[in-house]
Formats: sequence, C-alpha cells, structure tokens
Amino acid sequence: MQPETTGVRTWQWVVTVIVIIVLVVLGYFMFKGNDAAAPATGDDAANGGSLAAGSVNRVVVTDQFPGNIVLLSSVQLSNPGFVVIHKDTAGAPGDVIGVQYFEKGINPGRIVLTSSTVEGGIYYAVIHSDNGNKVFDAAADLPLKDASGNVIMKLFRASSNITEVKG
Repeated sequence: MQPETTGVRTWQWVVTVIVIIVLVVLGYFMFKGNDAAAPATGDDAANGGSLAAGSVNRVVVTDQFPGNIVLLSSVQLSNPGFVVIHKDTAGAPGDVIGVQYFEKGINPGRIVLTSSTVEGGIYYAVIHSDNGNKVFDAAADLPLKDASGNVIMKLFRASSNITEVKG
C-alpha cells in the first residue's frame, strides 16, 4: 500500500506547485497592468491634465443642491491657485459668484458663494492661477488651460432632485 501513498503525495505536490506558479503569474500581470495603465487614464486627458506626474490640474464637482455653498469632491493643482464659480451666460462662464484659494496638491473643497445657486441653474467651476498673493484678481489670476488651449473647468447644475451621497 505504500506505493499508492507515495503517488498521492507526489500528485499533491505537483498540483500545489502548479497552483503557486499560476497565482504568482496572475499577481505579476495584475500589478504590472495597473502600474502601466495608471498614467494614461482618459479622465486625466478629458479634464485637461497633463500625463506628466505632478502637472495635473483638475476639479471634480457634481451637481449640487441649490444654495450658497458648493462642495468640490477634489481639486488637484500643480501650483497654488483658485477655483472660481461662475454663473452660466449663454453657454459660457459669466459672473463670478464664489472663489476659494487652494494649495498645490489634491484637496477637497468648499466654496461659500456671494450669490446662491438656483434650481435648474447651470454653473462652472473654473481653475485659475494665483499671481502669488493668495488674493483673487480676475485680471491677474487667469484661467488655466490644458495642452489643447481649453480652459480647465467643470460644468454642474443646481437641482434639488439629486441623490445625496455620504461618506
């Protein structure tokens, strides 16, 4: 009966080694695939970000409840700057109704508005440069542009019919 026991043990070792090799290979491709794909996301290109590390400028904002505060999910800046909230004027950013200064890096944000958003209104969150004094001046702190020359901004709407997401 000993030959059968030895055969079973050999078979168990062969299966175990094959399973370990498969797991190692799968793990390698999973981690290698994530690293290679990370810099080239369509989200970066669509938001005006450069693919070079540390040079991405973007703002992430969703539709908001009407009111006098705009919550930004994320502001990513390669240099300190401002996020400026504009009213819609004929399909383009118009009057400024809110401004907040942000340091370089990735930050969540909250902007208190001088004029409340209204139900059904369209608004723009636009990234502006800072001339170094941390005080917004529309003439000196110009909107940032992406590699194609487009102003980096995100359109959002004010609506009381949105789903609130917590956490």
